[in-house]
Amino acid sequence: MEKSVKCCYLVCAGEMKTPLNIEKKPFDKIIAVDGGLKKLRQAGIVPDLIAGDFDSLGFKPETGKLLCLPVEKDVTDSYAAAMAAADEGFERIIIFGGTGGRTEHTFANVQLLAALAKRGVKGFLADDGRTLFVSDGGTTKIAARKSGYVSVFSLDTKCEGVTLKGLKYPLSGYTLTNEFPIGVSNEFIGQTAEIIVEKGVYLVVAECSPDDFS
Repeated sequence: MEKSVKCCYLVCAGEMKTPLNIEKKPFDKIIAVDGGLKKLRQAGIVPDLIAGDFDSLGFKPETGKLLCLPVEKDVTDSYAAAMAAADEGFERIIIFGGTGGRTEHTFANVQLLAALAKRGVKGFLADDGRTLFVSDGGTTKIAARKSGYVSVFSLDTKCEGVTLKGLKYPLSGYTLTNEFPIGVSNEFIGQTAEIIVEKGVYLVVAECSPDDFS
């Protein structure tokens, strides 16, 4: 990961099996998204902003900077918080607690990653040893790992010119569709993995940390 990139961490209310671990740099920001405030308090971390309608938290915080959202709205609390961070100029957004719990919220957060990608912002869902990342075409690199799974899916009707390098099952100039999961369960082989897509929005699910992506 580029060391100088401004990173915003969103902590949501979804279930997490591993302890929350955030290494915040001076120019980074931490946003508690509704019930995610409980996780931050348990970890002894004070957020820079608390966002949400506070339905999952169960109360409106009395201290801290708040971004209060209505209960009835067109977007999720996570979406609103992430877009606020993007508006502030953050180039990298890492979301914790965005996959555990309700399945529809997990899918909504994948759509959020796609919306961030369209804005040129790198968004990640950190999921207990796995990372979900969405890119609008282009090249994604993942640092060399001796083992673990990595999957690539098309979020558009099709992704064109898909090339996979440094993985057990390579591809070259392939057309990946959203109807056939040929990209599932590829494997790291101790080399830097490269995912190259000429056109189309794609999802990567990898057994690694967001910091392994570049």
